[in-house]
Amino acid sequence: MPHRRVSRRRARRPPPLTKRQILDWADAHHQRTGRWPHKDSGIIVGALAEKWMNVDMALRKGLRGLPGGSSLARLLAEQRGVRNHMALPLLQERQILQWADSYHQRTGRWPTRNSGFVHQVPQETWLGIHTALMQGHRGLPGGSSLAQLLAKRRGVRYPFFAEHLTIAKILQWADAHYRRTGHWPHSDSGPLETAPGETWLAVHTALHKGQRGLPGGSTLARLLAQHRGVRNHLRLQPLKEKQILAWADAYRQRAGKWPSRYAGAIAEAPEETWAAVDAALSQGGRGLPGNGSLPQLLAAHYRGRGGAR
Repeated sequence: MPHRRVSRRRARRPPPLTKRQILDWADAHHQRTGRWPHKDSGIIVGALAEKWMNVDMALRKGLRGLPGGSSLARLLAEQRGVRNHMALPLLQERQILQWADSYHQRTGRWPTRNSGFVHQVPQETWLGIHTALMQGHRGLPGGSSLAQLLAKRRGVRYPFFAEHLTIAKILQWADAHYRRTGHWPHSDSGPLETAPGETWLAVHTALHKGQRGLPGGSTLARLLAQHRGVRNHLRLQPLKEKQILAWADAYRQRAGKWPSRYAGAIAEAPEETWAAVDAALSQGGRGLPGNGSLPQLLAAHYRGRGGAR
């Protein structure tokens, strides 16, 4: 039987690479896409069977005739000035403040982390600066933020970086509100005229959740009830039909008629109103079963004694 020769396919070695060739491919990629390539950019158009990942590996490990110790990002940073996100330049607070001052002079506002690119350094973003301040990258110590830096060094007030609160300060604001309006504030009273940038809702939330130096577990209404004796409509005293009827008797003796829900405040209990009493009788709550009304209560108890009119 004739001897058959088995042909063995030799593994084809990839051709050598040069930095010049890699840069030509990178320039073509940029011209075609408007972006510089990175290791995950896939297949290199115009270079058969070449991938940017393989090129990056060869630059790193010294394969295919390259010296090694580099990368695609480093090569493009050195030869084309492309920003290398793995080797960003160091940042200093003094430089950040200069950029922020320029932003303020140009726009009339202070930058936030959502302000986009830094005008003087288009490759920098305010979000990147904010992240570096928070996480301690690029030579910064961390534990800060763009808002905190500007608040500390430029006195900028941000809603999401507000100063600490104290009970005494809140009560001072509440007293000023009462003197100006004749009413005590509540969580929906809007902005504080005596503290620009503050709102009563923010104060209420800080009291409730324990934010901004407060212990939490309270509310604006509870604070004013405790320190100023303001009636807390969420914690009203229970009502009893016997007490309501006593108030009604006193009203009839003064006015010569029975009270209605429109009779206003109750003289014997100025914090109570006949409308509130009627609502509690109708809707339930405050110890009453509901499904009634002030006229029904008076009619039921005074029928046969002149009736309730």
